[in-house]
Amino acid sequence: MRAGVVYVVLGILAVAAPVLGVYPVFLMKLLCFAMFACAFNLLLGYTKMLSFGHAAYFGWSAYVTGWLVAVHGWGTIEGILAGVAASALLGLVIGAIAVRRQGIYFAMITLALSQVVFFVCLQAEFTGGENGLQGIPRGSILGLIGLGRDGTMYYVVLAVFAAVYVFIRRVVHSPFGHVLQAIRENEPRAISLGYKVNRYKLVAFVLSASIAGLAGSLKALILGFVTLSDVSQGTSGEVILMTLLGGSGTFLGPVVGAGVVLTLEEYLSDHVGAWVSVIIGAIFVVCVMIFRRGFVGEIQWRFAAPSRDAATDNTRGPRDGRHTAP
Repeated sequence: MRAGVVYVVLGILAVAAPVLGVYPVFLMKLLCFAMFACAFNLLLGYTKMLSFGHAAYFGWSAYVTGWLVAVHGWGTIEGILAGVAASALLGLVIGAIAVRRQGIYFAMITLALSQVVFFVCLQAEFTGGENGLQGIPRGSILGLIGLGRDGTMYYVVLAVFAAVYVFIRRVVHSPFGHVLQAIRENEPRAISLGYKVNRYKLVAFVLSASIAGLAGSLKALILGFVTLSDVSQGTSGEVILMTLLGGSGTFLGPVVGAGVVLTLEEYLSDHVGAWVSVIIGAIFVVCVMIFRRGFVGEIQWRFAAPSRDAATDNTRGPRDGRHTAP
């Protein structure tokens, strides 16, 4: 019931946010990064695979969508689908190589291959190089709903985010998601039970890359441009920070983490300039020391503590050692 109340309150706030005076473009950017963080959390929080190059899929999809829409005149839906397909294909190629290794070796492979994608985007003609892609139109949905107004675009992005969030919850609670969590907890045991672990990990990797690509495509349409920062290592580090700050392995954690990081960047950058990165880093260090499970993870842990204590007491019997009759 508590979770249901939280979701209802958050839903009401999300729908009413533009009416309350919050800048819609900032809200849309927040939703895109929250979607990106949820995609990354599917990989780290539920499969225990730490990718140091997840911005490759986020930025690559943004470039593909922006190029097709701005240069070749594709429709909005077609451009987004093409971007997601491109990021899924890229995730399939990189994932097929990376999932053969574990731990730091997996992380280093994703880092190295993401740098390859970065230099491709830097050198390729269709990406615009250091200048990036400019003037990407938002277009319309099936020619019926124009996306030029920020308010209309916001509610479309909000609907897409809600659908993705529900989809990720469904994946995690499905038999496939249970296998992923078994791999996270004890991969050798999952192998001994007969599961093709690398196949499950590859599917999770491609799913995560596809959702990250969807977030990148939407961001390109919202802002109207794509730059090298979208595919840079800094963006990969930022999504790791968002996920860990909010709580890896929780559903709301990445959303909260994205909200905290982007809000600090948005409202502190005007006052402290480049020092905003130092302040965010200091906050991250403090949160890691105090909230080791992240904001949402720590809250869930503390709310579950009475239930765990009661379960332990029931298992051990009365505290004074006496046993009651059945």
